[in-house]
Amino acid sequence: MEWGGPGHPAPGGSRPGAPLAGGPWPGRRVPRSDWSLCPPVCAAATRTPRLLAVLRSERSEWLCRAQAPPPRQVREGKMAAALAADEAERARGRRAALSFAAIAVVLGLPLWWRTTETYRAALPYGDIEGLGRLPFQLAVPLAVAFTPRSVPGDLPRPLPFRDAQEMDIAVNQRTTVRSRYELLYRSTTTREDAALDAATARDADAALHPLQDPSLGSLTVYVVPETSSLLPQGVSVYVGQHRSALVRAGGGFAALRARLAQLTQVMSFTATSIAAALSDRVPDGQLSPDTRRHLKSSLGYEITFSLLNPDPKSHAVDWDIEDAVNRYVQPILDKLSLVANFSVDSQILYYAVLGVTPRFDKESSSFLLSAHSLPHVINPVEARLGSSAASLYPVLNFLLYVPERSHSPLYIQDKDGAPVSTNAFHSPRWGGIMVYNVEAPASPHTSLPLHVDVDMVRVMEVFLAQLRLLFGLSREELPPEFLVESPGNEGLADWELDRLLWAHTVENIATVSTTLTSLAQLLDKIGNIVIKDDVASEVYRAVASAQSAMAELATGHLHSAFEASKEAVTSSERAFFDPSLLHLLYFPDDQKFAIYIPLFLPMAVPILLSLAKMVREARQHKKEPTKMD
Repeated sequence: MEWGGPGHPAPGGSRPGAPLAGGPWPGRRVPRSDWSLCPPVCAAATRTPRLLAVLRSERSEWLCRAQAPPPRQVREGKMAAALAADEAERARGRRAALSFAAIAVVLGLPLWWRTTETYRAALPYGDIEGLGRLPFQLAVPLAVAFTPRSVPGDLPRPLPFRDAQEMDIAVNQRTTVRSRYELLYRSTTTREDAALDAATARDADAALHPLQDPSLGSLTVYVVPETSSLLPQGVSVYVGQHRSALVRAGGGFAALRARLAQLTQVMSFTATSIAAALSDRVPDGQLSPDTRRHLKSSLGYEITFSLLNPDPKSHAVDWDIEDAVNRYVQPILDKLSLVANFSVDSQILYYAVLGVTPRFDKESSSFLLSAHSLPHVINPVEARLGSSAASLYPVLNFLLYVPERSHSPLYIQDKDGAPVSTNAFHSPRWGGIMVYNVEAPASPHTSLPLHVDVDMVRVMEVFLAQLRLLFGLSREELPPEFLVESPGNEGLADWELDRLLWAHTVENIATVSTTLTSLAQLLDKIGNIVIKDDVASEVYRAVASAQSAMAELATGHLHSAFEASKEAVTSSERAFFDPSLLHLLYFPDDQKFAIYIPLFLPMAVPILLSLAKMVREARQHKKEPTKMD
C-alpha cells in the first residue's frame, strides 16, 4: 500500500508533491517516490486510526531528518564560499595593484621625468672641435707699381700680371698659419707719376695716400728709378705713414722680390707677431719674454693716469693732464678705436710711496733704484690705485711719481747699472712708471711747498712709447737701408694699425676656440647644467662668426674678418658667463633624493609590496601540485 494513493491521503493531510507543513525547511516539496522509504510496518499500521496518527507524526520528523544535508557538507560549502570570496578579493587586489603600477610606470614616471629633467639645448660640438683644427690662411693684397724708368728687364711676363708668395708659420703640431701674398705687378698711373714728382719722400707719401686702395690690410709699393732723388742716399726702402712704400730699383727682379719679402714682414705681420697672438698654443720656451709683454686682445681698455705725490708738504705739483690727453693721447686712441673701446681717467694720490727704499749713491749724491727692486715697487702702489677693482676690461696704469724731498733726486738703473735715459720703466700688461725729479731750490730758506709745473710733453712722450710697447707696436730692428717715417701726431701709422688688426684677429679666433671648447667640455662633464636656447644661439653665433672670420682672412678682407672675430668673441663670452649655467650647478644628487624620496616613497611602497606579494604567490602556485577531483 502506498501513501498518497486513492483513499489514503499523504501524511499531514498533504498531497503528493506538496510542501510539508513542519520541518526545518518549510515549503520544501516531498516527492512521491520518497514515500517508499517508509518501513513496511506502516502499511499494517494504517488499519488502526490512532496508531496511524502516531506514525504520521514520527514519519514527518524522520523525513525531515532524512532530507537535511549532513554537517560536514555544510562546513565544506561554507569554506568553499569563503575561499571563493577570498579569491575574488585577491584578484581584485591584484588588478588594483597592477593598475596602479601601470599608471605609475606609463604615466607617472614619464610625466615626472619630463617635468623635472634639466633642459639642455643642442650645441654644435663637432663644429666647436673643428675650430681648433682649421688652418689659418692670411692673404695680403700687395700691389707693385713701376714707374716708367724702373721696370726690370728680366720680368717673367709683361705688365700687368699677378703672382703669389706663400709661407707657412708652424705654431705647434696642430696649428699652422699660412701667409699668402697676392702680388699685382702693374705700371703707375698718370696721377701716381705726378705724385711721385714731389721733392721729398714724405711729400710723395702724402700725395699718394688718396690714390691708394683704402681697404685695411692692403699694401702698395712704388718702384722708383735707381737714380731717384726721393730717397736719401744709402736708403733703398722708404716706409711712409700710410699703406705705401717706396723701393729703389736695381739688381733685377730677383733682388726686388727679396726686398718685397722684407718689406711685407715690416708692414703686415711676422712669424713672431703671429706666434705671440697664438701664445696659448705655442709650447713653453719657444716664445721670447718680449712677446709676452703685449696686451691680450680685448673689446675695451681703461687707461688711468695717476700722479703720486708722497710729500705734499714739500711739493705742490700741478699737471695739466686733460690738455695733455687731448693733444697727445686722444689722436692715437681715435685711431685705435677700430680695435677696441677706450676710456681715460686721471687721479692724484697723496702720501703714496713706492714701497721700496732707494739706495743713496755718494758719488752722484743721488738716490738709485736698481733693476731687481723695480718689481717690488708695483704691488704697494697698485693697492692705492683701486682702478681695476670694478673694471670689466684690462686697465693700463701710467704713474708719474714725484719723489719726496728726502729722496731727491731719484734715478732708475738698468740691469747693467747704467741710468735709464727716460727715468721710467714699464711692466708687461700692466703699465708704466716714470720718476719726475724736482730741482732743489737754490736757497735752503725757500718756503714750502715748492710749486712744480710738470712738463707734460716730456711725460707724454714716455707714456706714449710705453703704450706702443704694451700693444706690441714696437719697431723691430730693420736693415740699414730701410727708413721708416715717424707716425707724427697721430702716434700710429696706418700699416701699424693693420699689423695690430692682423694679430688681434688671429688671437680673437683662437680665444673663441678655446672658450667654446672649455664650455663644451664643462657642459659634457656636468650633466645637470641647464643649457637654454639663448645660450645655444650665442654658441651657434660664435661658431658661425669665427668661421666667417677665417674665411675673410683667407680672402684678404681684414676689416670684415676683424669685425667677425669681435662678434665671435662677444657671443662666446656671453655664452660662457651666462648666469643660467649656474642655476643647477650646485644641486647634487643627494639633494635630489632628499626632495623626491618623501614624495614618492609613501606611494611606491604599497605598490612594490603588492607586486612582491603577487610574485611570491605566483611562485608558490607553480610549486604546488595540481589537485585532481
